Amino acid sequence: MVRTDAVLPTVSGQFGRPATISVPTSAPSGKFVVAPQTQGRGRSANTGDVVVVRYTAKVWRTGKTLPGSYNKGARPQVFAVGRDATLPALDRAVQGQRAGSRVLVVAPPAAAYGTTGSAQLHVTGEDTVVFAIDIMKVIGAHAIVPGKQRSVSDALPRVRMNESDGTATLIVPDQAAPEGLVVKHLVDGAGPVVKAGQNLVLQHSSAAWEPARSEDEAHLFLTSHTDGGPLPVVIGRGNVIAGWDRALVGQRVGSRILAVIPAELAYGSHPPKGLSPGATVISVLDILAAA
Repeated sequence: MVRTDAVLPTVSGQFGRPATISVPTSAPSGKFVVAPQTQGRGRSANTGDVVVVRYTAKVWRTGKTLPGSYNKGARPQVFAVGRDATLPALDRAVQGQRAGSRVLVVAPPAAAYGTTGSAQLHVTGEDTVVFAIDIMKVIGAHAIVPGKQRSVSDALPRVRMNESDGTATLIVPDQAAPEGLVVKHLVDGAGPVVKAGQNLVLQHSSAAWEPARSEDEAHLFLTSHTDGGPLPVVIGRGNVIAGWDRALVGQRVGSRILAVIPAELAYGSHPPKGLSPGATVISVLDILAAA
């Protein structure tokens, strides 16, 4: 990966709006180029962080404009940095760049759609693709929502947050779990209301109720703090357990939610390794962003 080349496309237009990409008439060199165009002043994107980007793209050979995230009805791209969660052209381009930056990327096949290309996009396995990427937001790997946390009933788990690394500690009361889904606000967010189909960025911690009743603190069988950082996920579409979908749609960005989720809205009789069938799940969910 290099920062420049003998011949480069040009990019014009304002950050935060669709870019105009002009492609040279000469053939690309085959180099993977990441060339910052404008420097933002926000947080730098590093491995484990999550970024929200919008982009414009064009095929060098044909000059064809590809569907981008500025298209009508399109949503921004949301992905974890350095986790191979998207095209290398996007992932490697944002690393070390600040929120508010626009980056020109010349992506040979290996960094774009590979040697098979994309039949849907009419991109061949030999095509170089040019991207103009706007880094809209960077969410830190250990980010948590700000604000004072309220207390809850003694019949519900107590939650302590470690502000230095974003880890959660759950202390479960020595009594049976409540019946049905329980959703409590620990911190009230002031951001936009979450809608089904949006990309959310979540900091999350989950434990099973029953095994934790006799423990000083609950064992977390699932947590973003050790699983690679905040979780980008489309909410309200069955991509997470039903209890999360129900608990999060309609909340505001910036909220911390405590959800006690009965088995039928969690993992039922087919739980992940380390969790018993029929387990009631406790989740603490920080809604860091929505896009």
